[in-house]
Amino acid sequence: MAELILISGGSRSGKSDFGQQLAESLAGPRIFLATCPEVDDEMAERIRRHREQRQNRGWQTVEEPLDLAGALARCPDGATVLIDCLTLWISNLMYKADLQERHLDENEVREKAEQLADAVRQRQGTVIMVTGEVGQGIVPDNRQARLYRDLVGRCNQCMGRRADAAYLVSCGIPLQLKSNG
Repeated sequence: MAELILISGGSRSGKSDFGQQLAESLAGPRIFLATCPEVDDEMAERIRRHREQRQNRGWQTVEEPLDLAGALARCPDGATVLIDCLTLWISNLMYKADLQERHLDENEVREKAEQLADAVRQRQGTVIMVTGEVGQGIVPDNRQARLYRDLVGRCNQCMGRRADAAYLVSCGIPLQLKSNG
């Protein structure tokens, strides 16, 4: 059974860097499971910089914006998988639901998060998930932003409960919140 490590933090807190360092400290193959779609030139540049950071460091990149459980099931057992990030995954799920003219709610997100956590437990190796901590600021002024904040919060709660270890990164400093020991 895989070990699940959750890393949360605010924007530019250092959470992705910490996740990468943690993954690179583990033996075996490494897979970067990317959820970010290339939607514009600025995002394409961010993706390019992230790929550059992993270049020549033993990473295989798999891009999957929606079906993280399926993508994880296709990763070889024993590989360390870094999923970056759950907040973009939720955004992608919301966008897909909008295109289908339906409402994504907390129950559906909880279900999808539980399916993802179950997929982690079906494999061998370590799975590190990076997520944003989006609910510590002001209450957003519009329905869609409030829904996004709530859905990410629900996903993070689910993963936090299921995780063997959890970290909060602030100012580039990882603070361990939960230990599998």
